[in-house]
Amino acid sequence: MRKILVKNYIYLLLIIAFIISGCSNSQDKEQSTKSAKRLHIVTTFYPMYYFTKQVVGNKADVDLLIPNGTEPHDWEPTTKDLANIQDSDIFVYNSRYFETWTKKMLTSVDTSNLKVVEASSGIKLINALEENKSELNSGSSKDPHVWLSPVLAQHEVEDITRAIIKADAKNKNLYEENASSLKSKLSDLDQLYKTTLKTATQKQFVTQHAAFGYLAREYGLKQIPIAGLSPDVEPSMGKLQELAELTKKNNIKIIYFEGLTSSKVAQTLADETGAKTEVLNPLEGLTKEDQKEGLDYIGVMKKNLNKLKLSLFY
Repeated sequence: MRKILVKNYIYLLLIIAFIISGCSNSQDKEQSTKSAKRLHIVTTFYPMYYFTKQVVGNKADVDLLIPNGTEPHDWEPTTKDLANIQDSDIFVYNSRYFETWTKKMLTSVDTSNLKVVEASSGIKLINALEENKSELNSGSSKDPHVWLSPVLAQHEVEDITRAIIKADAKNKNLYEENASSLKSKLSDLDQLYKTTLKTATQKQFVTQHAAFGYLAREYGLKQIPIAGLSPDVEPSMGKLQELAELTKKNNIKIIYFEGLTSSKVAQTLADETGAKTEVLNPLEGLTKEDQKEGLDYIGVMKKNLNKLKLSLFY
């Protein structure tokens, strides 16, 4: 009888040990799964996606909210987009003056566990109303197009990288190495622009909308925009006539428009002045042509430089 009790006691201990072991393994697996969770980052439009993706490499999942080929100025998020942002670890956008819907959106989602990165926040923005006399669209005159300056783009990369490291410190070295590599490419791009444009015979260029103010300022050029900060604002006939006279006076031979919007206004001015039209890409999204050519941010910026040469050298 005593042997039976001892056997039963040992058997009971084995069961308890098995249960404890199972619970421990379950907790270990849960902890392991939690620690192995990949960062989920949501970015607004192409430059923010490109900068972020270059920094994280394959260590995080990066979503692009505004699809390439979509004009982002008037884009608004859907309920599904808001849910995706809510479920992410980091949300990256350029500026409250560009993605104007972010202010309202950030009051409607729970940001207690969400790192929000306004990549242009440390940059002093141009007041477009002071820079030129173009007819600005209603709203703020702050120019948010900082990503078109290879110098200011590096500042955005730094802001994005800091947030990523805070969210995933264990991969800090990798993120810093990737960010350094990207900033080196942007620095090379800056040097290419400087070297190419320093001998430009013409310093002014005409664009469909005021997207290239930072790029122009960086390299000693002057942007003459047909419309204001938004490409869908059409100028008055009086403004077009004024621009036509300015274009003829300064012997400007190219009128630039962008691939994601209609070229109608640019073409009207070109017809009036005998100029030609060309695409100058503000990188608000890759066009179908860009994607077919396999171009990224650096590739498009180099292509833009070649297009600028058409009107700045003669």
